Amino acid sequence: MSQTKWTAERIRKQKGKSRFAVLTAYDYTTARLVDRADIPVIIVGDSLGMTMLGYDSTIPVTMEDMVHHTRAVARGAGRALVVADMPFLSYQVSDEEAVRNAGRLLKDAAADAVKIEGGSFRTHTVQQLIANGIPVMGHIGLTPQSVRAFGGYRVQGRTEEAAQNLKEDAIALTEAGVFSLVLEGMPSALATEITNSISIPTIGIGAGPGCDAHVLVVHDLLGLFDEFTPKFVKRYAHLAPVIADAFTQYRQEVEQGLYPGPEHEYGPT
Repeated sequence: MSQTKWTAERIRKQKGKSRFAVLTAYDYTTARLVDRADIPVIIVGDSLGMTMLGYDSTIPVTMEDMVHHTRAVARGAGRALVVADMPFLSYQVSDEEAVRNAGRLLKDAAADAVKIEGGSFRTHTVQQLIANGIPVMGHIGLTPQSVRAFGGYRVQGRTEEAAQNLKEDAIALTEAGVFSLVLEGMPSALATEITNSISIPTIGIGAGPGCDAHVLVVHDLLGLFDEFTPKFVKRYAHLAPVIADAFTQYRQEVEQGLYPGPEHEYGPT
């Protein structure tokens, strides 16, 4: 296991060396376990809107939500690079507001970097963040904050024109200075082509095997969020029924007077 803290520059230099895994986390306990597994990058995703807060999209997530959860993850992550998603409308209004909000995630929440969604039109914002000492991870393809504009969670880049736009976006963001780039929800061949055309690591999610790294939402990996499972998700555990069974057993033992038992009692001395 690596004992050295992962940095944005160290992740950038992974390009062409070896593939690496990325996971989301939203709390201290999960972050500790992810870190124990020697996973180099933890993304505090605005996906917490669905997994932790019960929203139907990422759009309602606020800066306060992101600061709160990122701070908890940062306390649990000893070596992993902690990347905080910038939530909807925290960076779109102006570059000044983007710098202010990203700065909060580093200063108040102890994130190591931020992630923003969008292609070529985000390059000026990316440059402003980097100029102010804030490392930036990019994100193109299926960008969840734009789900209303997309008309749902649809695979992107399937037409020749759309694919070309994504390739141009990847190059523009690389030139703007992002240290890595999430490719979400696009054909595998396109993701591989983009990966081979840029000098920074790509992190795939629903983008096939050709990326430099891959990310999953921890609730999907563990089978905790089981209302819907995207095609690209592999469940490495199915904990939802295990946890539900434990809760049921606990309820039954309390109702039947079996818990707490003698072994759980404190004596007078």
